[in-house]
Formats: sequence, C-alpha cells, structure tokens
Amino acid sequence: MTAKHSPPGIDYRWREPIADEEVVDLALSHGGRCEAGWWSRVREHSLGWVGARDRSGLLVGFVNVAWDGGDHAFLIDTKTRGSHQRRGIGRQLVQVAVHHAAAAGCEWLFVDFGAELGPFYLDACGFRRTDAGLIHLTTATATATGGAG
Repeated sequence: MTAKHSPPGIDYRWREPIADEEVVDLALSHGGRCEAGWWSRVREHSLGWVGARDRSGLLVGFVNVAWDGGDHAFLIDTKTRGSHQRRGIGRQLVQVAVHHAAAAGCEWLFVDFGAELGPFYLDACGFRRTDAGLIHLTTATATATGGAG
C-alpha cells in the first residue's frame, strides 16, 4: 500500500513479517532504546502492526497495535528511522493502523505520548485529548515495598 501523503517509494504493510533485528535497528537509528528479543516476545500479543519499507526493503517505520481482544486497541511503539523523519511516514503508519483496527471491529484506539509529541498525535494524526491515569510501576513498587523491589 503506497500512501498519497508519504514520500514516494515507501510501502506500508499490515502484519508483514518483520524480524526482531530490524525493529532494534530502527529504534537505534533515531536514538531510541530497544532490547534484542523484544519484538519476538511482543508480536504474539498484538492485533497487528504496520511496517514501512523503502524501495530497497529497509524498514523505515513501524507501529504496533495491541488490543484487549474486543473494542479497545492501543497504539504503541511508533517509530520512524532517524534519516526518514518529518516526511509523513509516521502519520501514514498511524492511518494504516487506524484503518485495520477499525476493520477488526475495535471501537476505540488509544495512544499515550509525551507533550513533545502532542502536535504529531493530536494535529497530524487526529487523536483527541482525553483524561487518563498512569502508574509508573517501577516507582510504585519501590514505594510500596519501602525501596526494596
């Protein structure tokens, strides 16, 4: 699937095979962190994912769609290769994910993000702001156990 608002030569695929090493390389390309083996462990719990590849087959974008098995899907781990950012690839990854989550019967697609990503998710991708709650589990566990954890 080639997108109209994306750079020429980028192909977007839903649930295409993506190797763990490719996701690690993609995350590292933009200064992110990614543990080897992560994608292999997570993949089976996903509704699906979108991969974006350039003409050479290089993975230049990725987003994972987790879900509860029913009405709720969760957009996580949106990544665009450092050398390919700010070209519309991330926005198109999200649009493809939205399409497939709706086609799977999900009613809601959630995303959480830091303030610096607000313009991307709210303006470019069409999410709306909502109230949510968050517990940082590492901190909460250390506090609840008196620091031992």
